[in-house]
Amino acid sequence: MKIFRIPPILALLLGFSIDVSAQIKPIFENGEAQIVPELKDSANWIRHDLWVETEFDTDGDGKKDRMHVDVTRPAQTETEGLKLPVVYASSPYYAGTTGNAPIFWDVKHELGAVGPPRAHAEVKRIGERPIISNSEIMLWVPRGYIVVHSSSPGTGLSQGSPTVGGDNESLAPKAVIEWLTGKDNGYTTPDGNEKVMAFWSTGKVGMTGTSYNGTLPLAAATTGVKGLEAIIPIAPNTSYYHYYRSNGLVRSPGGYLGEDIDVLYDFIHSGDESKRAYSNKTIRDTEMAQGMDRITGDYNDFWAGRDYLNDMEPMNAALLMSHGFNDWNVMPEHSYRIYDSARSKGIPSMIYYHQNGHGGPPPFSMMNRWFTRYLHGVENGVEKEPRAWIVREQDERTNPTAYADFPNPQASDVNFFLNGGAPAAGSLDLEKQNTGIKETLVDNYSFSGSALAQADYTEHRLIYLSPVLKKAVHISGIPKITVKLASSKPAANLSIWLVSLPWTEGRNAKITDNIITRGWADPQNHKDIRKGEPLEPGKFYEVSFELQPDDQIIPAGQQIGLMIFSSDKEFTLLPKPGTKLTVDLDGTVLTLPVVGGKAALEKAVK
Repeated sequence: MKIFRIPPILALLLGFSIDVSAQIKPIFENGEAQIVPELKDSANWIRHDLWVETEFDTDGDGKKDRMHVDVTRPAQTETEGLKLPVVYASSPYYAGTTGNAPIFWDVKHELGAVGPPRAHAEVKRIGERPIISNSEIMLWVPRGYIVVHSSSPGTGLSQGSPTVGGDNESLAPKAVIEWLTGKDNGYTTPDGNEKVMAFWSTGKVGMTGTSYNGTLPLAAATTGVKGLEAIIPIAPNTSYYHYYRSNGLVRSPGGYLGEDIDVLYDFIHSGDESKRAYSNKTIRDTEMAQGMDRITGDYNDFWAGRDYLNDMEPMNAALLMSHGFNDWNVMPEHSYRIYDSARSKGIPSMIYYHQNGHGGPPPFSMMNRWFTRYLHGVENGVEKEPRAWIVREQDERTNPTAYADFPNPQASDVNFFLNGGAPAAGSLDLEKQNTGIKETLVDNYSFSGSALAQADYTEHRLIYLSPVLKKAVHISGIPKITVKLASSKPAANLSIWLVSLPWTEGRNAKITDNIITRGWADPQNHKDIRKGEPLEPGKFYEVSFELQPDDQIIPAGQQIGLMIFSSDKEFTLLPKPGTKLTVDLDGTVLTLPVVGGKAALEKAVK
C-alpha cells in the first residue's frame, strides 16, 4: 500500500483528534524515554509493509533483490508531521523454520572423514502481510519510536538467497537503513515501480535482536551505513567459524550436535519456493559444500568471509553488547571479540554479561538509556558510565554490578602447573616442579563430560585440582591453556573443561556451580589454524589456545579443576573409542586471569 502524508486540516475532516497548537513530543525522565500517553494506544498505530531494493541479486533472476519490510508508527506521524527515530529488527526466522526435522550431520565417524550424506528439510512458509513480527513494538512505539522489521534475504517475502553470513546479509539491512534515512529505494510491491518514502523518520536508527537476530545489527554496522547510530546485539554470532569450529576442530554449538552452516541454511530458507532450487545449488551445494570443510576443520577464506571481526573498519555505531557467560550455543567469545575491537577503535562501547545461558537482554532501562542517548540525542551521560556490567552469581539479571571494564582491570594472569595422580586426580600447583611425569587418557565418547568430572577414578580423562579454597577467587578474563601431548593416532579431539568441585547436582544446582569455562582444539593445528598436519603417533606437540571468556567468583570450599579429555559427547565428532592421549605434565600450563593476581590466589589456597 502507498502511504500519503495527510495535512492536519484534512486529518481533522477525516475524524482524527489532534492539537494543531502543540505537536506531541517524546518525554524523557532520568535520561530515559517515557511512555507518551498519546502514543500508547495501539488502535491508533499505523501498520504497513513495503519492499526495499538492495544493491545485489542473489536469487539469479537478473533483478536486484528487494527486502520485505514492515512499519509500525504512531498516527501522529501521519496527521501531525511527527518525525521519530527508528528501532529496527531483522531476522531470517520471521516466516518459519524447518523446526525439529532430522537435518543434522552424523557425527559418529573417524576424524578426517565425513559422515554419510544428510537429508534436507524444506521450510513451510508461514506469516501474513502486513505484519512480519510484533517484537519490539510494545516496548518502543509508546516511548516515541517507530518500529521496523525486515525479513533477511531468501526468507519470508524477501527476495534473494540466504547465505548465513554472506555479504548480502550485511547489505540487506544497510539498504533498509538507507531507505529510513531518505533514499528512494522503497516500493509498494516486490516487483512494481510505485515508490514509498519514509517521511516520518528522523534518519536516526538503532538495531537490536537476539542470536541470529543479534548478528544482523552487527552485520549492518560493519557496512558503516549512515544513520545507524546504535546497536544492541544480544548473544550475537559474530563468526560462523567460531560457531561451528574451534581452533581447527569440527565442533558443534551446544545443544545441536551435528549442526553446520549448511544445516542452518536449510533451517531458515523460507523464501520463494520457485527460487529455492537455484539458491540450493548456488549457495548450499556449491559455495558451502566447497568451503565449509568438515574434513579438516581448518580456517579458510570461506570462513574468513563470514567473520565480522574482519569487517570492523567502517563501523561507527555505538555498541551495547549483551551475552551470557554460560551460553554454550553462541559462546561468550563471540561478543567479547567484537566489544574488544570496537573499544579499541574508540567507538562508544558497553558490555553486559549475565551468568545464564543463551539470550538475555540487558535491563530495559540500560537499553532505553542507550537508545535515548544515540537516537534521540539526549545528553544522559551514558557514555561516561562504567563500561562493564556483570550480573553476580547470586543476583537477578536485572541487577548487574558495575565494573570499570571487562576483563576486570585488577585481574592478572596466574599460572597453574600440573602434578600427577591419574587415573585419580592430580594437583594444580602455583609453583612448577619438574617431575618428568607423563599421564595417559583413553578416548571414549560414551562418557559425558559431567560424568568424567565427577568420577573418582577413570582412564578416560585426566583431572588436576587446586587446594580447597579458603577464600573466594574471582576469575575475570580469558583463561589460556598449553598442553604438551602425544597421540596414538594421526588425529584426535582435544577437550578442556575448567570445573568447580565438588560437583553439585539436583534441582538446587545453579548454572555457575560446576562448569567454569571450556575449550576445544585440534592438535593437528598446533602451528597454524589454516593448515593442520597429521600427528606423528607418539610424538609430543605443544597445543596452545584460549578457553571461553568468563567472570565468575568461585566460592570458598570449592576446588578449581582442570579436566583434559578427548571427544566431548556434547560438542565434538565422536570417533571410535580407543585413541590414547599422553600429556607431558612438565610442558602443560593453565593460565587463569585472577582479580588480585597471584597474591590473591595464594591467600585463597594457603
